[in-house]
Formats: sequence, structure tokens, C-alpha cells
Amino acid sequence: MRRLTFSDCGDYKTRYAQDAALFANDVGRLALGVLLIVWFLIVPAVAGPYLLTVANLTGIAVIGATGLNLLTGYTGQITMGHGAFMGVGAYAAAVLAARVHLPFWTAVPLAGLATAGVGAFFGIPSLRLKGLYLAIATLAAQFILEYAFLHWDWLTRGTSGYLVPPARLGVWSLRGERPFFWLIGASVVLITWLHLNLLRTRMGRAFVAIRDNDRAAASIGIHLFGYKLLAFFLSAFMVGVAGALYAYYTGVVVPGKFTLDLSIDYLAMGIVGGLGTVLGPFYGAAVITVIPEALRALSQALSAVFPDLAAALNALRDVVFGAVIVAFLIFQPEGLADRWRVVRAYFRLWPYTY
Repeated sequence: MRRLTFSDCGDYKTRYAQDAALFANDVGRLALGVLLIVWFLIVPAVAGPYLLTVANLTGIAVIGATGLNLLTGYTGQITMGHGAFMGVGAYAAAVLAARVHLPFWTAVPLAGLATAGVGAFFGIPSLRLKGLYLAIATLAAQFILEYAFLHWDWLTRGTSGYLVPPARLGVWSLRGERPFFWLIGASVVLITWLHLNLLRTRMGRAFVAIRDNDRAAASIGIHLFGYKLLAFFLSAFMVGVAGALYAYYTGVVVPGKFTLDLSIDYLAMGIVGGLGTVLGPFYGAAVITVIPEALRALSQALSAVFPDLAAALNALRDVVFGAVIVAFLIFQPEGLADRWRVVRAYFRLWPYTY
């Protein structure tokens, strides 16, 4: 009779390398490979322009939500200024492309670095503030940057904004939904890979320690101020890249796109998807991006029969957002990523779930 081992009873780790591995077994690697093939080859071949537009906006939102997840979900620093940080990345890319005439592949990372510097500057209060007080400080950053977008005419051109030149990669010009679908998809994969690997390093463990108990983290030698500023820097870099991609994708940058509503949308993505999880930004960005599109499609479908109801649905966006957030806080406070974790845990040893 064969002797039972740990692997017969569950998924147990016996070495640190196993615990730090990105995939527990080959099934995860195979599933990811199939998903990437379907997403990059099959989806753009069968989806129309409208669905590709929604997918592109969702991909940009995933990058921005990943930055917020790193700062709020893993480091515990609440922010309400991510909408403005995204605006910094968009304006930086527009200035570098339209005025300095830098190519796309140079303008996007430089825009991310410029946003990272701004984010680190506004992260300085995190040394003395945390929780609600830090949220108010970052809210002030949102209002300050909004004012700069609107009134710093010589740099931002005020209400006129910028027309961003088309993105080019070498001899290829990125025009239309499908080329941007591949570009944004590749950016999502790269940012997610960097995010996931960062969490496996000493830096990522320090972020989590600060989130769990900053006094205990300081007592074991973690430099709180340095790591908090670093979290703001990296988080703002990611959302700056999202803003730069948004600028190139839409072709126009105006101050009205980066208001407090956008920052609230990002917080909603964190709540719905699940803070402190790798998959949370994907779930949250998909839900928050699809909701307005679903309401718009429903209002158009009902406009011929119920014109008054269709107009009411267009005005109910904020109400629906609030209801979704409240529902998740009550019934699924850990977000959709936690629900997926529960489902996987149930089927991992099924039918012997005990």
C-alpha cells in the first residue's frame, strides 16, 4: 500500500521558494497561457470597435487601480488623489509629445516618473498622518492639482487642453481600437508582473508590515517614512503610466477628465475588487467601467418606448455607484477577489473539503 504524503491531503509548502513561487503548479501556468492567447489573439479578432473600446478603457483602469492597490491595499495609505495623479501623467505625456516631440516609448515612462515625483511630494504628510487625516491631505492634493490643470495656462493650456500626437512605435502608427488593445493589454501584463514580483521582495513585505502595524514595523527596523514615500512614488508611477496611455488613446487632454469623481471611481474599484489582492484591480476596474456602459446601453434600448425612464437611467449613474459600493461593503467587504479565493479553496480538495 502506497504511503500517504502531504501532497495527497492538500497544498502544503515545505520550502521558502515554494511559498514565494508565482504559481503553485503547472495548472496555473497553463491557465494563464491559455488566457493570454485568447485575450490577445481571439478577442480582437471577434470583438467589434465598441467592445474593444470598453476593453481598452478597462485596461487603463486596471493599471491605475493597481497603483492604488499597492498604496492603499498593501501599504495601508488611504488616498483620494489618484484621479489628479492620473491627470499629471496625461498632461506630462501631452507636453512631452506635443511640445518636446518625444516619441511614444519615451514619453510614457517619463510621464510616469514625473507623476511619481509629484506623488512622492504629496506623500510627505504620511510621516505624521494616517487613516482619515491622510485621506484629507491627499484630497487637498486633488484640489491643488485640479486648480493647476485649469489655471496654469502656460503649461496646461487651461480649458483648451492638448491635442496629443498619434502614438508611434518605430515605423508603426497606433491608430484605431485594435492596435491600442494590444498595446494596453501588454502594458497591463507588464505592470501586473512588476506589481506581483514587487510584493515578493523585501520591499513588498515591508509595505505589508506597515499596513498591518506601523509601530511594530518600526520596531523591527523598517524605515517608515522612506517606505511610505516609496509606496507613494511607485503607486503614482503606475497611475501616471495609465494617464499617459489614456492621453495617447483619446488623443486629447482637458482638465475636466481628472476630477474628484475619478478618484472616487478608483476607490470604488478597490472596494469592489478587493484591496490587498493581485486580482482585485481587474475585478474592480471591469465592474466600475462596465456599469456606466450598461446603463447607457439600457437607456438607449428603452429610449424609444420609455423616453422619461431612459433619461432617468442616465442620471442614476452616481446612485448606482453608491448602491454597488454599499452592497459590497455589507455583503462582500473583502471584494470579488476574496469570493474567488473562497471558490478556489472549496474546489481544491473537493469533495473532501474538510
